Amino acid sequence: MKFQYRWSLPFVGMALAWPVAGQNITADTLQLQEVVVSASKFRELKRRLPYQIEKITANDIAFRNTQTSADVLTQSGQVFVQKSQAGGGSPVLRGFETNRILMVVDGVRMNNAIFRAGHLQNVLRVDQNMLAGVEILYGPSSVVYGSDALGGVIHFKSKMPTLSTSTSTRFATSLLTRYASVNNEFTNHISVDIGRQKFGSITSFTSSDFGDTRQGAQRRAEYPDFGKRPDYVVQENGQDVIKVNPNPNVQKGTGYKQYDFLQKFLYKPSDRVEHVLNIQYSTSSDVPRYDRLTQLRNGKLRYGDWYYGPEKRFLTSYQLRMLGRKLYDELVVTAAYQAIQESRHSRSLGSSSLNSQVEKVDVYSLNIDAQRRLGAHTLRYGLEYAHNDVASQAMNTNITNGSQTPAGTRYPDGDNTMDWLAAYVTDQWTLTDAVILNAGARLNQVNLSSTFVSKEFFPFPFDKAEQANTALTGNLGLVWTPLWSSKFSLLGSTGFRAPNVDDLGKVFDSQPGLVVVPNPDLKPEYASNLEFSVEQWVGKAFKVNGTIYNSMLRDAIVLAPYSFNGQTTLVYDGQPSRVTANQNRQKAYVRGVNLEVNVYVSSRWRLQGTYTVTKGRVIEDKDDETPLDHIPPTYGKVSLQWQHEKWQVEAFSLYNGWKRIEDYRLNAEDNEATATPEGTPSWYTLNMRASYEIMSNLRVQAAVENILDTNYRAFASGVSAPGRNFIIALRGQF
Repeated sequence: MKFQYRWSLPFVGMALAWPVAGQNITADTLQLQEVVVSASKFRELKRRLPYQIEKITANDIAFRNTQTSADVLTQSGQVFVQKSQAGGGSPVLRGFETNRILMVVDGVRMNNAIFRAGHLQNVLRVDQNMLAGVEILYGPSSVVYGSDALGGVIHFKSKMPTLSTSTSTRFATSLLTRYASVNNEFTNHISVDIGRQKFGSITSFTSSDFGDTRQGAQRRAEYPDFGKRPDYVVQENGQDVIKVNPNPNVQKGTGYKQYDFLQKFLYKPSDRVEHVLNIQYSTSSDVPRYDRLTQLRNGKLRYGDWYYGPEKRFLTSYQLRMLGRKLYDELVVTAAYQAIQESRHSRSLGSSSLNSQVEKVDVYSLNIDAQRRLGAHTLRYGLEYAHNDVASQAMNTNITNGSQTPAGTRYPDGDNTMDWLAAYVTDQWTLTDAVILNAGARLNQVNLSSTFVSKEFFPFPFDKAEQANTALTGNLGLVWTPLWSSKFSLLGSTGFRAPNVDDLGKVFDSQPGLVVVPNPDLKPEYASNLEFSVEQWVGKAFKVNGTIYNSMLRDAIVLAPYSFNGQTTLVYDGQPSRVTANQNRQKAYVRGVNLEVNVYVSSRWRLQGTYTVTKGRVIEDKDDETPLDHIPPTYGKVSLQWQHEKWQVEAFSLYNGWKRIEDYRLNAEDNEATATPEGTPSWYTLNMRASYEIMSNLRVQAAVENILDTNYRAFASGVSAPGRNFIIALRGQF
């Protein structure tokens, strides 16, 4: 294991806020009295809700000690994550991915007008080291969250300053340093928490340096060379040179760096009023697009360069929280501004022309949410407005002399705007101590306008595309808790997603030989969902959670063959390509089962298992069904945990079943080109991690991931997963 000195090493032995407590495991710590906020944006008991909700605490995040926020979701065993490159991570909820699920940070929606239907790595721009927790709300959630929340919501909640309980100033510093062998990772984190009685400040900074990822060496006998990287491209004396990779298991072109900053101020003049100013900034180095860098053309590597430019996310928000007496018991007003910049850069092997496409998105939003209790009713209501401005630019740069010429943009090169406006109301009605009715409705208006100015690079047959979509969504859920140990719930809900700028107006090659073209006639897609959930304790040692659901999609937006200007093929990027476009198909469905079992063997031992199976189909007609894309194979986790005094230990296995090629949606987003001829083989990993409290404010952590050095790829991924990985970290709070 190669270990290099970095600036982090003087901080070895120091770490993140919230050191993991060495408490005993008891059933009482996981009762149905758990408090969540994602379902309604207000604190409430999970026991009273009909939704499937997974909660990942700050202690969970610290103990799992993962490299990215995407890995935090994967290691929960409840979320499937796809990766096109090491600097990627696209979560899937109930078979819905990217722009069909909603990501929220501190009450502000991350989804914007260019969230695409393919695979997104935006979740990586959230620093897991600054999180107080994550809540995953499954199923259509459009009543509270609006468009995009078809598969569910992932709500990231960052840490808050801690106020002093005395007249003296509270001061706390948390530090982390971590090294991982599989990609020579060095991560360093520092946070400073300062609190007075009414004013608090928390400052957080994280720096991560990831080298090239080494994949597992133990392959299936029928695929002895799958995933190997035999050669790669470098520039020497202004020329592309193909080099032999001395270790084909090292995936050349997967390393990158990331930097994350958080500053939050809290002012609480009284117990009834709270002001929060929240500033977040994330940026990265260039992030190589590994699946493109390994593509071949005429038996040789196709690209000399393919990378995402620095991905920048800036968020500033002001939140006012007040307690009232008449119109509301609690009111939350959140005003936010986000600036997002993304870019793509590609250059064919041997070419001196680097094509660059740059997108900038400005997002302005305002949310007003209120809660009022009236006898047996808890009413919640609110308004939301969000405005997106998208600017799309492109150029070709001669890497030899630096000269630049215009190029075709990914999105319309004129004005692109998108607006969301909505009002909602929900009611939680306590019929009896054991029966609770949850209901709600939301009226949505989504407007989009895109202007196509230049037709030099693509023959658009239109100048402008405009849409104005109105949608009414609702839900109705019944919760029955006959005993403290039981909960049964039935939920019906509807959701919708209006086409965004990416759906309607993009031009790009999804894979060699396929080109996606604009379709201004797209309509919104709608989901109707029915689910039944059970949470049951057997004594105080055994607990089972289970959910079965069926979601029907109407006018589902899917990528399919298309005729553009009467042509089914055209030349794009110098290659004859079949024309495809996003289109509304009449009907589709997604159905599945999620199961979680916990066995509390004793106060120190806990056995846990999760299992998720999903099926999705596009209904072409009454006798013909074809696979729906983004549907993951069976997946889950088995874990054995032990806690005692200063120790916390976990042995666990993550697993995926087969995704057979006949269950792929070919020529779409399932990336069959990066799989084996039979699809994605099943796999499992064996892993172990431990945490030991050296002293009250200092903790050492160690882990071995993928102990068997198994070679595998998660479904639809273009990069192989890490091989055997040794991790060492030290965390402290002072």
